[in-house]
Amino acid sequence: MDKKESFEIDVNGQHRFEVLQADAENLDLISEQDGRFHILHNGRSWHAELEHADFETRQLVFRINGNSYAIHIADQYEQLVRQLGLSIGGHQKQNTVKAPMPGLVLNILVEPGQMVQKGDALLILEAMKMENVLKAAGEGQVKAVKVQKGMAVDKGQLLLEME
Repeated sequence: MDKKESFEIDVNGQHRFEVLQADAENLDLISEQDGRFHILHNGRSWHAELEHADFETRQLVFRINGNSYAIHIADQYEQLVRQLGLSIGGHQKQNTVKAPMPGLVLNILVEPGQMVQKGDALLILEAMKMENVLKAAGEGQVKAVKVQKGMAVDKGQLLLEME
């Protein structure tokens, strides 16, 4: 991945700023436990707690010093789509489930041939010492499971095929 790639961070729909990938990788952030983090920046220290995460839409909610912050992270592709005046999403059926981040497959909760409904848990992916439950984006049938329990995966790697 290009170290010059930037992410656009929107906080509470009021503040928007850009972060380079290299800066994000060098962030002094320590994962403490159960979605709690310690952050050092410009000589100041904060404790943050992840209250909600929707990795598919890149929406996160953190509580920092008693205040709640809704954060949206737009990668280069989402920024380009917005610049072109298009929208992300639509009503296309999702036929694949890919890893939203690098991690370790802790558990696979479905098997080929199984019917799932929107919101059903598909598998559990551990990333940054946090367990992330990947859920079905819509109803369908699991066609194939492309990973195994205990397998390390990269961002964007195919996990499941749906039909």
